[in-house]
Amino acid sequence: MKFLYGKQDWKTFERGEENCYLMANGLGGFSSLSMIASCSRNDQAVLMACTRSPNHRYNMIHRLEEALELGEDGPCLRRMFLSSQDFQCHEKREEGYRLQTSFTYEDYPTWSYLAEGVEVTRTMALMQGRNVVGVSYRIRNRSLNRAMLRVRPHLQFVPKGQRLSVKQTFTFAQDRIKSNGQTLYLRTNGECREIPVYYREDLYYQDDVKDGKMALGRSAVNHEICFTVERGQEGTLEMVYGMEEALPDMTEVLQNVASHRKNLQERFHDETARVLAASADQFISQRDSTGEKTILAGFPFFEDWGRDTMIALVGCCLSTRQYDTARSILQTFMAHCRRGLMPNLFPEGTEAAAYNTVDAALLFILAVYEYFRRTGDNAFIRQAYPVMQDIIKWYAEGTDYGIHMDQDGLILAGQGYDQVTWMDVRVEDILPTPRHGKPVEINAYWYNALRIMEELSRGQSLEGTGQMIDYGALADKVYAAFGKLFWNEEKGCLRDVISGTEADDQVRCNQIWAVSLPFSLLPADQEKQVVETVFRKLYTPLGLRTLDPGDDQFHPFYGGAQLDRDLAYHQGTVWTFPLGGYYLAYLKVNDYSRQARACVREQLRGIETALREGCVGQLPEIYDGDNPVSSKGCFAQAWSVGEILRVYEALEQ
Repeated sequence: MKFLYGKQDWKTFERGEENCYLMANGLGGFSSLSMIASCSRNDQAVLMACTRSPNHRYNMIHRLEEALELGEDGPCLRRMFLSSQDFQCHEKREEGYRLQTSFTYEDYPTWSYLAEGVEVTRTMALMQGRNVVGVSYRIRNRSLNRAMLRVRPHLQFVPKGQRLSVKQTFTFAQDRIKSNGQTLYLRTNGECREIPVYYREDLYYQDDVKDGKMALGRSAVNHEICFTVERGQEGTLEMVYGMEEALPDMTEVLQNVASHRKNLQERFHDETARVLAASADQFISQRDSTGEKTILAGFPFFEDWGRDTMIALVGCCLSTRQYDTARSILQTFMAHCRRGLMPNLFPEGTEAAAYNTVDAALLFILAVYEYFRRTGDNAFIRQAYPVMQDIIKWYAEGTDYGIHMDQDGLILAGQGYDQVTWMDVRVEDILPTPRHGKPVEINAYWYNALRIMEELSRGQSLEGTGQMIDYGALADKVYAAFGKLFWNEEKGCLRDVISGTEADDQVRCNQIWAVSLPFSLLPADQEKQVVETVFRKLYTPLGLRTLDPGDDQFHPFYGGAQLDRDLAYHQGTVWTFPLGGYYLAYLKVNDYSRQARACVREQLRGIETALREGCVGQLPEIYDGDNPVSSKGCFAQAWSVGEILRVYEALEQ
């Protein structure tokens, strides 16, 4: 699917920064600018390289300053910016968007400009598996003057999120730039020359301001590349930058990107699903510390987390039939399982792994089951089974963070200031959604994990593994207790948590997973009531609200200072990823009928339109709870894409 935008989409500079693109290289590096090619965030870049996958990222080339100069020999007659960028003093803006005629994105982004008879098309592409970005400018000069394009890359050479210091020095040779221990190589057919280093101090980031982050940024310039096209002629300037000395040409860069993307889209027939399949792959990255694959939670902010990985893996890897990648990720987590818990954050350098999640280990068992259902890989099940046994044992007997089984067979989790479910915000001593006790989705995962273990132990050759628990009997016990404690007859839905507080009866999206998972915890009529209650109170075409708008604690807007955002994060804010669980639950309770499938396809039009807003071709983290129209948080979120892909997979089966 080719996404096409025109001048009506950037009637103002601010509107031009509403949408962006994303290209990721499978190493943790990426390229992302707005659709008018500006940086609206400090975390955006032409080349965000990753020197040690997936977290050691360096903002190498932040943006490109581009000027088109028209004139014969001597002083130029006319100088126009093609680049766009905001500055602290808005009157100094580079306003190339006024000359921009189109923006398209398919395998990579392209921008077109028209300036006094000169047409310029910029193409940018990031190679897969390499920290290499290519930029080309096709120039058709139908003016009566010689046209020269002058490009000045604005550099940072600093770790992602940091601010460049004016004390940082840059050195230039004909094919390389060095600074801060990093070397960036370049290859071009243009005229490249060194210029005295100067710093631009006043880059203004509109989106960072909205998020209460640093408003201003700094970049350094130490060289420029010029390319001349005579009147009546056309030519193409090519520039390739990378973290390796032997750089490819632009043709190789484009072929690499197109070939990789094509292979990812062959799984699906639906055009939107094909877009999402390619988008899902952008989250999959190498992890150097383990030598295996991982899944980055979201761009541009997040790294790889255990909970996010286990949720995103099914859609991003299994629905797209990247089974080797899925197995690699699962094996990495198996190697780091400790006291029945999976890491929420992997160890980095001297830092120890963090295990502060109750759901990652249970979600791991569900992911293994989904992998097995698709592959029939008995050898892997034999490898994973002892780890799954260990998880069940520790949850039953008790492990860290207050995680243990109560006498009724249900799981208790959370204590003190520990936030161990996905609703995990903590602001000093404020816990907006503590959920200490028996969270509904955790016990749904627990029940399904027990049924999975029961099925695998019965159907596999697992001699020597030993069965420490009667999984079926324990699952029966959980089933009985779950329905008794969680069912809220008055509201026709499930309680969110069993804690003895007012939070128990809040209507939240977490209950949908008690219906969507493979093994049912409720009678069919109650499952249908859950689906209908969630639809009436929480459903939007872009995601599920995290709290009923009728609740006194509902926050309609996500934005402002960090405290305001944290207090709203799970108190009504719309999240896209639970929408996948809702659609799967709806299909399930309606027996996957033709009518139900048609209903889901029609409602998925909201997702199709969402792909055009925010990050083109991607799905975001969140929206406002009251009126979800603009994407917020991470502009590309792995579990959002993965969970919606699962729905498309179910529709095509």
